[in-house]
Amino acid sequence: MVGWHAIVGIVIVALGLVVTPGPNMIYLVSRSITQGRGAGLLSLAGVALGFLVYLVLAAVGLATVLTLVPMLYLTIKIAGAAYLLYLAWRALRPGGESAFAPKQLPADPPRRLFVMGAVTNLLNPKIAVLYVSLLPQFVDPHRGHIAQQTLILGLCQITVALTVNCMIVLSASKISRFLGNRPAWLRAQRYLMGTVLAGLAVRIATDSR
Repeated sequence: MVGWHAIVGIVIVALGLVVTPGPNMIYLVSRSITQGRGAGLLSLAGVALGFLVYLVLAAVGLATVLTLVPMLYLTIKIAGAAYLLYLAWRALRPGGESAFAPKQLPADPPRRLFVMGAVTNLLNPKIAVLYVSLLPQFVDPHRGHIAQQTLILGLCQITVALTVNCMIVLSASKISRFLGNRPAWLRAQRYLMGTVLAGLAVRIATDSR
């Protein structure tokens, strides 16, 4: 059975990642502002599917495979860090945009909203790194049932992520209006987003574990 220290640890990690602006937050906020809360929640359902796919892969030994093939893990790590740096540059460059800046996007049908939510999450390097290198650190082989521990810890992470993202979807328009009337706050949020993404990219790229 999973120890409480492991559950608390993964909850803290999950909370830190979900409040850090990234592809999931940007997509959910954009859809919520453009098409309303219903579209945002439908996109969030797709994001949930992406989480479940990663969880299943982790439970069947994805981390073990990547450990046995170091070059594959290194490729994923470098690609993920590069993508995070790209997102950071988009936020910090002159004329960059905030995740909460209003965007005019073409309306998507329900099926596409769901699919794009899933794809956005599956291609999210933060989530890949979470399930490949962070989550396994909270699994204790001495407690047995590694797959069961992985499922429990993964479900804890998914619960935190979906709860916070749901709150973001429901309040995206209000946050956008609040920041829209306060340009200085909007710039500060954008710079904070870019700085955090860049820091996470550097940490991932230089982590030797």
